[in-house]
Amino acid sequence: MADRGEDQDAEVEDELYEVVDITDYARRHQWWSRVFGNNSGPIAEKYSVATQIMMGGVTGWCAGYLFQRVGKIAATAVGGGFLLLQIANHSGYVQVDWKKVEKDVNKAKKHLKKRANKAAPELNSFIEESTEFVKRNIVMSSGFVGGFLLGLAS
Repeated sequence: MADRGEDQDAEVEDELYEVVDITDYARRHQWWSRVFGNNSGPIAEKYSVATQIMMGGVTGWCAGYLFQRVGKIAATAVGGGFLLLQIANHSGYVQVDWKKVEKDVNKAKKHLKKRANKAAPELNSFIEESTEFVKRNIVMSSGFVGGFLLGLAS
C-alpha cells in the first residue's frame, strides 16, 4: 500500500510540470522565431522584398546622412587647420623643415607597406565574407546603396 501512495505522489508531481515544445512555441510567436530563429540563411528567406528594400534604404540613408555631416565637419577642421598653419608659416610664427617632413613621410610609407603585407590575408578574408553577404542579400544591399546615395544628397 505504501508503494501505491508513492506512485500517486509521483504522478501528481509529474502533472504539475508542463512540457513546452520550443519549436512549436517559436512557430506560434513570430518575434521569438525572428530573435532565435535560423540566422545562418540569407535575409531573403525571412522578409519580403519590399521589407528588405525598406530596411536597406532606411539604414543606407542614415549612414549616408551621417557620413555627409561628419565628412563636412572633418573637411572643415582639416582645411581650417591647414589654413591657420599656412598663415602662421607666412607670418613667421612657424618654420617648417620640409626635408625632415619628407624624411618622416618616407619612413611612414615604408612602415605602412610592411604592415599592409602582414594584414593582407585578414583583409582578403574580410572582403570575401563581405562579398558573400552582399550576394546572399542582394536586395537589401541594393536598398542600402540607394539609401546611402540619397543620404549623401540630402
